[in-house]
Amino acid sequence: MADGLLQDLARDLPTFLERFGTNEACRADLLRARWPDGFRCSGCGHDQAYSHRKRLIEECTACGKQHSILAGTIFEQTKTGLARWFLAIYLVTSSKGGISAMELQRQMGFGSYGTAWAWLHKIRRAMVVPGRKPLSDRVEADETLVGGPQPGKPGRGAAAKTVVAGAAESRRGQARGRRLGRLRLQAMRDASAKSLLGVLGQNVSIPAAVATDGWSGYRRLEAQGYTHEPILLARSWGDAALRLPAIHLVFGLAKRWLLGTHHGAVSAKHLQTYLDEYVFRFNRRTANSIAHRFARLIEQAVLTQPTTYHDISHGTP
Repeated sequence: MADGLLQDLARDLPTFLERFGTNEACRADLLRARWPDGFRCSGCGHDQAYSHRKRLIEECTACGKQHSILAGTIFEQTKTGLARWFLAIYLVTSSKGGISAMELQRQMGFGSYGTAWAWLHKIRRAMVVPGRKPLSDRVEADETLVGGPQPGKPGRGAAAKTVVAGAAESRRGQARGRRLGRLRLQAMRDASAKSLLGVLGQNVSIPAAVATDGWSGYRRLEAQGYTHEPILLARSWGDAALRLPAIHLVFGLAKRWLLGTHHGAVSAKHLQTYLDEYVFRFNRRTANSIAHRFARLIEQAVLTQPTTYHDISHGTP
């Protein structure tokens, strides 16, 4: 499905609307995303179906079993036409820096801010791609604090701020220096060794080389099978941004994105969904990124379990 979309996906809004401006056109692409190898009845295995005109249902021509196109997707139980959903996903993926709920409300003409906010969160949940290949080769890892300025204890134990662990591939390029590869960001309760090693274990392959600062939470990396490159900043006449440039560049860009696009109005319980969006964008920042992001997100939308406004607002996974 992605290849087909990439071939004719518009890079401007008028052409996009010409391609995906009707519910029928969007339904056809959603069918290809739902059954990339062609329809297959879950009841009898038959490969032919009748498409209901007024309902988003495919009915097996052999046994009559009905298959909802939207069930088990982010679109489940929506009363809005698919063309509106496709347009919202296009606006999210085509905007270089993303889009805020207020801006989505304005561009989509939603009657309430809450509707735009809920749609964005549903779309963000589809940005978590399962079965991602772990980071490899050489990885820079560190943590940072995200949140507004608060009085009290600074550093890793600061109150009212969220610890965010990051890992970024830092690969040697053809020219001098290194180039950024893929990225992972994870909000955590603390910066303990257990938390940090858990994040790295889930996202970095063994035996990758992992460069970190001298924080004691990373000391067990060698025992886990990694090649550890600890950088003792006090002995290296430099700060973390100079000695671990890849991950600190990402931290700076991510924080500017949260402040610029979302004006820093991100609560701790929803922070991970925003980090997931940033990672999704960052890892698809190359040429044809708009087409890749849109096509990938449509594919993921049919694989992502539905969620309710109540679950989203209460931070339920």
